[in-house]
Amino acid sequence: MNAFHQQVVIVIPARLGSTRLPRKMLLAETGKPLVIHTWEAAQQSTRASLVLIATDSAEIVEAARAYGAEVCLTSPNHLSGTDRVAEAVQLLMTKGFRPDIVVNLQGDEPEIPPAAIDHIVDLLTSDGHVDMATLASPIRSRDKLLDPATVKVILDARQRALYFSRSPIPYPRSNDGTLFQKDPPCYWQHIGIYAYRTQRLLEFTKLSQPDIEKIESLEQLRALWHGYAIKVGFVWQHNGGIDTPEDYAGFVARWRDKTTALLVPALMDTATSPVGS
Repeated sequence: MNAFHQQVVIVIPARLGSTRLPRKMLLAETGKPLVIHTWEAAQQSTRASLVLIATDSAEIVEAARAYGAEVCLTSPNHLSGTDRVAEAVQLLMTKGFRPDIVVNLQGDEPEIPPAAIDHIVDLLTSDGHVDMATLASPIRSRDKLLDPATVKVILDARQRALYFSRSPIPYPRSNDGTLFQKDPPCYWQHIGIYAYRTQRLLEFTKLSQPDIEKIESLEQLRALWHGYAIKVGFVWQHNGGIDTPEDYAGFVARWRDKTTALLVPALMDTATSPVGS
């Protein structure tokens, strides 16, 4: 992790409570807590000046410190991760650290590529006319398009978000399966990572909630409603966040496969080395 010419902080909001997957931030079938996998990925960003875990839980504070992570304890009363991120930034500012850019990286994104984090920062620094940046990946199946848990985003010609929805957008009036094979893709899945200019983040938490946000239960619609310009970058493959026991089992399986792939060559080298070499 190297300093960037602008001060960039990655804040990882990590709430202990979770409806669909209780205490998911501390799940540790891999040998380390889920949130630490996300923190380790963020640490590999070449843009970040600081990576900070923001939590409502003393247990997560203890677990994070055991791995050497920077962590702060925030209010248990926040309604969203963005509110938690904003509080963490305000705490940093009271200590004299004022970032130019804040990245909100969900604690349940252990497989986020560090290059994707760098990309979202670059989207913001390269376009002074946008307030936020986020990411999306192609949707290549009808099941995913119709799944309300998969948030969709549509873009304008400048690669800015027009709307986010749990419904299929744009709606496929015909059942032509070739829509899912087109390049560039017709359908995009939103990835829940954001980069904000610091002042716009702090302003966002004070904005009123429009009906569209309440109906869809998507807080990024608040930003659009109030006129924020959101630049969208592309990630061509994304395993998704960890929301269910099945999601976590899939992550653990991929982690074990990756670990085995890294270990086998080393073991083979050891086995073929001459004795005493």
